[in-house]
Amino acid sequence: MSQDIVKVTERIVTPILQDLDAELVDVVFEQEGKNWFLRVFIDKEEGIDIEECGIVSERLSEQLDEEDPIEFPYFLDVSSPGAERPLKKKQDFEKYIGEYVYMKLYEPVDGEKEFEGTLRSFSSDIAEVEIRIKTRRKTLEVPFEKIAKAHLAVTFN
Repeated sequence: MSQDIVKVTERIVTPILQDLDAELVDVVFEQEGKNWFLRVFIDKEEGIDIEECGIVSERLSEQLDEEDPIEFPYFLDVSSPGAERPLKKKQDFEKYIGEYVYMKLYEPVDGEKEFEGTLRSFSSDIAEVEIRIKTRRKTLEVPFEKIAKAHLAVTFN
């Protein structure tokens, strides 16, 4: 059910975002306590503002009410992905080469399953990430299909 709602939401919100020259980063439908939340994360090259989130929220809400894919009460939240933007699509990895990222893998690569490092390249479905282990640097070649979760990571130097 949750995946169906995500797919319907993606279908409905995509043309709305095209009108605003914005992109869909992620859609999450999840329960927290007794409440259900439909979270839609959007962004633009120059960043998204609260007014644009409001426009998308209003238009999306109207169309969700029309199609009525969710049969129980929920909260709709349209927002920016923030500083720790998720990396979901291959295009995300290509776009954020040179950035500091967090990755969690389905299975270890070269003994590492969860790490942070600099995304050095992405080609042929392989993410090359340079990590630091104490004073030593190590480069991992991570196949895209092994990535369970990835997002930009904030560093404090």
